[in-house]
Amino acid sequence: MNGYAPRDAATLAYVALVIAGTLLSGLALTRFPPRRYTRLLAWLVTVGATAGVDRLCAEEPAGLRMLAIIAALLYGMKGVIGVEARGEGAAPLSAWGWLGFAALWPGMRPAPFANAGRGAQSGAWRLVGRGCLYGGIGFALAIGARSVWNDGRQFLSSAAARVIGTLLLLPALSLILHFGIFNVLAGFWRLAGVDARPLFRAPLAARSLEDFWSRRWNLAFSEMTALGIYRPLSERIGRKGATALAFAASGLLHELAISVPVLAGFGLPFAYFLLHAALVLIERAFAQRGRPVSAWGGWSHVWVLAWLALPAPILFHPPFLRGVIWPFLE
Repeated sequence: MNGYAPRDAATLAYVALVIAGTLLSGLALTRFPPRRYTRLLAWLVTVGATAGVDRLCAEEPAGLRMLAIIAALLYGMKGVIGVEARGEGAAPLSAWGWLGFAALWPGMRPAPFANAGRGAQSGAWRLVGRGCLYGGIGFALAIGARSVWNDGRQFLSSAAARVIGTLLLLPALSLILHFGIFNVLAGFWRLAGVDARPLFRAPLAARSLEDFWSRRWNLAFSEMTALGIYRPLSERIGRKGATALAFAASGLLHELAISVPVLAGFGLPFAYFLLHAALVLIERAFAQRGRPVSAWGGWSHVWVLAWLALPAPILFHPPFLRGVIWPFLE
């Protein structure tokens, strides 16, 4: 896995210090009364931490750079969300509650962590079991992808083996992380009394793109954009403008996670999310005319899957595949 092996151990130590500082900054900012300057400081910490780890990892492999950038973004945005929650009247979490929420859970709802330690929530072991099942399926797919990549060239062309291996590996990684590890984490947090819920909820059942992005796929991300961007802006510029800016912000964050680590493909993930912003607004226009996409029967699923899959090559562009995904197969 040459795309992930660090070239300098000292770099990892410096990155860990930046991440720890980001977490502690978020804890400190949520202790202040909600003001404009605390919101500004939370965003500055996020930008500074992301830029800092990017510079620290400038000579590191693309996969490691991606992980460092995502960690800085995730932990920085925890501070932003914590400040926004305080602005909506939420009490600050205890220090341990904050660190549990910020460091050990990918979701973006701090309030449930106020109940940590107050008795287990129902359904915990069911989530753990589901996570283990999905994770196991993901590992099996990953093994199959690696087999096709390395051994399938005896029967397939190199291009065909590469395409099939990639098409197997991408869902495998999602099953392992999104549906496996995240569900196991949710289950263990529920055992600790936190109302942690699955962050990926039957995405293939979505009957519109708005349903997919807002209620089914990566609720941590949709919660983050809703609390950090959509809600603060919707009252000022309207629902339509806030939706467009929320998707644009998602595009920029995906640029940081996908294009910046490989120093190529700039603008492509951003274009993917701008396209989806336009499509969601089109869906709302259909709904206003009494013809919601969700009422199209089976065609609603075709609509969703087609717009997710057909432009996917501009989201997961070739430089990203070469630098971050294919090292898992080599």
